[in-house]
Amino acid sequence: MKTRKFTRRQVIAATSAGFLGSMLNYSFRPFTVAGTSQSVLAINGGEKVHKGPWSDWPFWDRSAEPGILEMFRSGRWWRGEGEHVAEFEKKYAELMGARSCLATASGTTSLIIAMEALGVDAGDEVLISPYTFIATYNSVFAHKALPVFVDSDPATFLMDPAKIEEKITDRTVAIIPVHIYGLPVDMDSVNSVARKHGLKVIEDACQAWLAEYRGKKTGTLGDLGCFSFQNSKHLPAGEGGAILSMDEALVDKCYAIHNCGRPRGTMKPGPGYPYRGRNYRMQQSQALILLSQMKRIEKDNDVRLSNALYLDRKLREIPGIIPYRPANGATRAVYHLYPFRYIKEEFNNIPKEKFIEALNAEGIPATGGYGKQNKDGLMEEALTSRGYKRLFSEARLRQWREQNNLPGNDQLCDQAVTLYQSILLGSKADMDDIVNAITKIHKLKNTLRP
Repeated sequence: MKTRKFTRRQVIAATSAGFLGSMLNYSFRPFTVAGTSQSVLAINGGEKVHKGPWSDWPFWDRSAEPGILEMFRSGRWWRGEGEHVAEFEKKYAELMGARSCLATASGTTSLIIAMEALGVDAGDEVLISPYTFIATYNSVFAHKALPVFVDSDPATFLMDPAKIEEKITDRTVAIIPVHIYGLPVDMDSVNSVARKHGLKVIEDACQAWLAEYRGKKTGTLGDLGCFSFQNSKHLPAGEGGAILSMDEALVDKCYAIHNCGRPRGTMKPGPGYPYRGRNYRMQQSQALILLSQMKRIEKDNDVRLSNALYLDRKLREIPGIIPYRPANGATRAVYHLYPFRYIKEEFNNIPKEKFIEALNAEGIPATGGYGKQNKDGLMEEALTSRGYKRLFSEARLRQWREQNNLPGNDQLCDQAVTLYQSILLGSKADMDDIVNAITKIHKLKNTLRP
C-alpha cells in the first residue's frame, strides 16, 4: 500500500469537514508479540519500541541573525524606538484574520491586560476552565477577582458550555474559555450564554495559534483573544504574548494599559498620563524572532495535524485508549499537546502513572497533563487572605468551596495522557512506534505491575 501525500489545502478541507481521520490512508506497521525481545516490556528489561531521537524544539532560523544583530547594534531595543514590534503586530493580525493586534511581554500579561480593558475589577467573578495552565486563574487573582471554575467535558478536554450558566452570579462579569492544547472550545455556546447575561468573553488562546472554529481563527471569536509565545509554543520567542480583537478601539485601550497609560488612536490624549497603565511591552528582539518563526508555523501545524489525525484513527483501535473528541463547531485543532484518555480498567487496572512510566520506557515521552488545579493550595491561600475576606462574604466563599466539586474535571485529570507537540513533527514511522508501544503495553498488561 502506498503512502498518500496531501497538500495543505487538502488537509484543511478535510479537517473543516469534521476532523476525518479516515482521510489518512497511510501504511501501518503493526506490532506483534511473538518470539522476540519485544515480547517483554521495556520497563521489565525488554527492547524498547522507539530507539531513535525525537525532534528538538524550538528550531532556530539562522537567516534571522543579521537583522537581529543590526537591531542590537542600532540601540533601538524597545518598541518606542523601533519598527519591528509594529511589523509583527500587523503580520500576526493578518495571519489570524483579526482587525487589530497588540504584542505584549507574555501570555500572562496579555490576559491581565485584556481583563483590565474589559473592566474586570476587585470583587468581580470570572468564569474559567479548571483544565488549564495556572496563568489563567493567576491573572484573575491579579485583579483581586474570584476565579469560578466551570466543569470540564472529559471527551473534549474543554470547558463544558452546558455547565456555564449555573455558575453565574450577580458579580460575574466575564467568561474565559481556554482552547487548551490548541483544541477549539464550542464558542457559539459560550457566546450565546455571554450575550444572554451581558458578560465579556476573553479567549485564552495561549496554546491555539491558527486553531479554527467554524473556519475562523480562535482568538477572534470573543471580545479579546490572548496568545503566548513562550519557548515551548508553536510560535516561540522565549517569552512574549499578543492580544487580538475585531474591535480596534478595544485594542487601543489595551495599548494604553500595556504602555504606562500612554494613549493612542481612539483613546483621547490628555495632559501627562491620563490612563492607568503598566509596562507590559514586547521587546524588539522578541518581535524579530517571531517574524522569523512565523515562516514555518503553518507548515509545522499541517504536519502536526496530519500526524494527530493518523494517531486518532489508530489509537481508537486499542481498548482503553480514547483520543480527544472535537467540540461542536471545531474545525481545526493545532495540538500544542496531543491528548488522549487512558482507561485503566482495560489495562488490568494499572495506574495511569505506571502506564506513562511504561510508555516512556518504550521510548515514547508522555506526561499526565494538568492536575486538579482547582484544588491547588494557592486557592485557599487567596480565599483566606485579608483582601479576599474583605471583598467577599464568608457565605460566598463557603459557597465557592462547595461548588468547587468538579466531577468531569476530576475524571479528565485521572485519565489524561499527553504527548509533546514536537513529537507530532516526526515521521509516520514515528507515529507507528507510538501506536505499537501502546499496543505492546496493552497486550502485555498482565506483566506490568503497579
